[in-house]
Amino acid sequence: MEKRKQGRFWLALVIFSLVGQVAWVVENMYFNVFLYQMFHATASQISLMVSLSAVTATVTTVFIGALSDRVGKRKLFLTAGYVLWGISILLFAFLREGWIDRMSAFLGASVSVGVTLVIAFDCLMTFFGSTANDACFNAWITDRTDSTNRGRVEGLNAMMPLLAILVVFGGTMWADTTNANHWSLLFLVLGGIVLLVGILGFFLIEEPNGLAPSKEGFFANIVYGFRPSVVRENRTLYETLLSFIVFHISIQIFMPYLILYYTEALKMDNYVFIMAPAIVIAAVVTALYGGWYDRYGYLKTLLPSLVALGLGYLVLYLFRSTALVFLGSLLMMTGYLSGCAVFGARIRDCTPVGKAGRFQGLRIFGQVLVPGILGPTIGAWVLRGAEVVVNNDGTTSFIPNANIYLAALIALLCIAPLLWLSVRKRKEQA
Repeated sequence: MEKRKQGRFWLALVIFSLVGQVAWVVENMYFNVFLYQMFHATASQISLMVSLSAVTATVTTVFIGALSDRVGKRKLFLTAGYVLWGISILLFAFLREGWIDRMSAFLGASVSVGVTLVIAFDCLMTFFGSTANDACFNAWITDRTDSTNRGRVEGLNAMMPLLAILVVFGGTMWADTTNANHWSLLFLVLGGIVLLVGILGFFLIEEPNGLAPSKEGFFANIVYGFRPSVVRENRTLYETLLSFIVFHISIQIFMPYLILYYTEALKMDNYVFIMAPAIVIAAVVTALYGGWYDRYGYLKTLLPSLVALGLGYLVLYLFRSTALVFLGSLLMMTGYLSGCAVFGARIRDCTPVGKAGRFQGLRIFGQVLVPGILGPTIGAWVLRGAEVVVNNDGTTSFIPNANIYLAALIALLCIAPLLWLSVRKRKEQA
């Protein structure tokens, strides 16, 4: 019976993590392309969408995470959230050729209406996605694991974004990103899959053992992680979160423009074939890396990840040839995902037992809100003088350049003094 429960846990982990990450990959990497191709969005408009989505994700995770602790339930929020997440993605299928075309005929402002609606719908989708995935799925993982297996679980969980990228790249090879019908089909398929997984969750997900309603009020649960006394009691957790913030600021400087850089700056129409091998290799390394965390600990596994990420940035900044772009992409993705695995396992290890929901807002604060605002803002500032081309319809579009990787590298180096101070403090206390 115990083996059956363990198998059920790992199956649920794989399905919900992979499908959730596929949905986030489409939002984080393809909504920018959708906005760029369909409405000729500027770097500032893309930055605005990413920032508003980050704010929505953080506020949602703080409130829903606290609410799930208050009622002592994960399954209902998780499964119902996936169902509503799928429905919100389905709505995008009707944006371009449906509502916007009718509104543009009435208002005579297709581009501005389109940009506004895409951003608004992105925030709606983020609300349901963060309810299901950021707040409750991540709290569920923390509740169902302990210090003996969190590295392995987080290694598997952290490799899912890479597998999701591979799934999305492979599934969209046929797509013409300038064709509205192809976008509609993408949103219909993705929304339907997320919806079905949510329904499956009612039969597959089990509530964690021992999870009980919090005796504190809802508002007390919301502000719990921001209390000075809680910070003092969990200093290692907050030190880790500070480095986590800097790490993700570095990632968000270039990530919103990654596909656009490959296709528009490097003219790599076959970028999927370049990225796919890099993704497979990085996914395997990331899956193994979680076990190394269980064996060697935090710093000994974090530092190699940061070095690989920094080297990836440097190669992508300096070179344009296909082989070296592949090498840079491999180093960048391996460092990024293995770093996420290490940070994720460390944060779970430092989270007080039974209070995972209350701390999910802090995690998303460090992973999404601050990086989602500062990272794209820095990226847009770096690209302020980027080359501009005139489209066939008279509108203009910017061409991302390699300076985003240099800026990301500089941001990443800011982690070094944080880690040095943390190590020095521990030695003094010892």
